Amino acid sequence: MRKYLPDEVPEAHLREIMEAGIHAPSAGNCQPWRFVVVRERGRREELAEAAYGQSFLVEAPVVIVVCADVARSSSRYGRRGAELYCIQDTAAAVQNMLLTAHSMGYGTCWVGAFDEREVARIIGAPRDVRPVAMIPLGRPAERPRMPPRLPLDEVVQRGKF
Repeated sequence: MRKYLPDEVPEAHLREIMEAGIHAPSAGNCQPWRFVVVRERGRREELAEAAYGQSFLVEAPVVIVVCADVARSSSRYGRRGAELYCIQDTAAAVQNMLLTAHSMGYGTCWVGAFDEREVARIIGAPRDVRPVAMIPLGRPAERPRMPPRLPLDEVVQRGKF
């Protein structure tokens, strides 16, 4: 979804969407996700610029920046926790949030193309907190068609490649 109506997202709805995120599975139940809610237009403009000009981030009334607390995962799992598990865990949280928002009639988009250091600066992230995804959220101004998907037979292997 890249076109949003200007309607505000009620705090109760936003909370329900983020609650879905914190119910995602995580390695060792570390729960390394951190969510930064950005409603201010000026900060959404900064995020859009940091996302290589993806202007629809400004159009959405809310952007949730989903971050991974790298230290939280690495304290238990070392390098693998820092480089993989915290990313997997936050990705699961993002998916839960996208599905919940969709079920509530909201439009979203998983934004992963951005200058990570710049986004961290904009949101004031501590050194060990890494922005992983941004989720623009709002009522959809359009109903785009589902992009084509590879057939299941093309992506499933039995036993080994």
